[in-house]
Amino acid sequence: MRIAYGVMGYGRGHAMRTGTVLPHLMEKHDVRVFAAADAYKVLAPQFPTTEIPLFRYYYGNKGRYSLRKTFSRNVGPVSDLLFHRQGMQDLMNELARFRPDVVISDSEAWTHRAAQAMGIPRISFDHVGVIAYCQPHFPLSLRLTGERDAAGYRFFMGQPQRILVSSFYPATPKNANTRVIGPLMRDAVLGVQPSNGEHLLAYFNKGKELFRPHVEKALKLIDRPVIVYGTPRRGWDDNLLFKAPANEEFVEDLASAKAVVGTSGNQLAGESIHFGKPMLALPEDAFEQRLNGHMIEQMGVGMRRDLNKVTAGDIEDFLAMAPFFARNTAEHRSDGRAEAQLWLDRYITELGNGLEPEQQQLPGVPMAMTA
Repeated sequence: MRIAYGVMGYGRGHAMRTGTVLPHLMEKHDVRVFAAADAYKVLAPQFPTTEIPLFRYYYGNKGRYSLRKTFSRNVGPVSDLLFHRQGMQDLMNELARFRPDVVISDSEAWTHRAAQAMGIPRISFDHVGVIAYCQPHFPLSLRLTGERDAAGYRFFMGQPQRILVSSFYPATPKNANTRVIGPLMRDAVLGVQPSNGEHLLAYFNKGKELFRPHVEKALKLIDRPVIVYGTPRRGWDDNLLFKAPANEEFVEDLASAKAVVGTSGNQLAGESIHFGKPMLALPEDAFEQRLNGHMIEQMGVGMRRDLNKVTAGDIEDFLAMAPFFARNTAEHRSDGRAEAQLWLDRYITELGNGLEPEQQQLPGVPMAMTA
């Protein structure tokens, strides 16, 4: 069958998850990837990939998420998505030429909506679906924000025929068409044995904005080396070693770290738990990351602190508890890749054979002619 695979381009986690299943799918199917920004850079050298538009998050001068900038600077992309302007038309033309039997999407709105408009069955496969298609599991402090973000996600992504959620923590699906599996371990992760080094690994999803002076100061006050990923800086500065993105080297540094400090993405949390590394979660100003940080604490595999207020004392407190957190990782370690491949194979067969041909109108999107 022909499979179109859409990948959200913000950060590298979506691309890393996608890269664990693409080789399996390409053994059986004709697969074409549609991705933006960070995901495009990661996937294009390895797989046939077409670049598409993207929603971006924007930050203020102090590294905080800026709702005003994010809203104002995404007017064009949102308009493109909702009213089928140039970017959406280009994508729909590409899909019409490729004629996919099924579209799989990892949090990617353009491929979701284009497939819906063209009557192509869809599989949602990501982590964010845990807030939209699973029973609410939000702490009281995050409940209103969680319900808001879940509604927004469903608005942009709709209700796919099949939903697969990859999560480092357990959640309960809302219906029989949704499955929750563990995080997906990359080959590079599975090929490395963990060891007990003395360095910290620090990762910041958008280090240019999030690696603020107070964060740097806190890390420099720690009496141990710190390997930092996610910033544009390179080389040693005091006890900090800044490195460029590199999958295999990153995995080796993670596997040999004492512990992990950084933004709380699903993929990083899953890989940290896999290697038995406790995590000091410093969530971005986004609900999913704040929920991930809460779950890291609830599972007893780490701590969370405010990214905008973290101090050296917070890091020292975390390191004092690190042995306890590390022991707790054993009961939460999992790899959902084999299960993901199994469910994707099943869903592709079901939908490709037309078992669910119905279309559901998405709000704000006119129906288009099918390919």
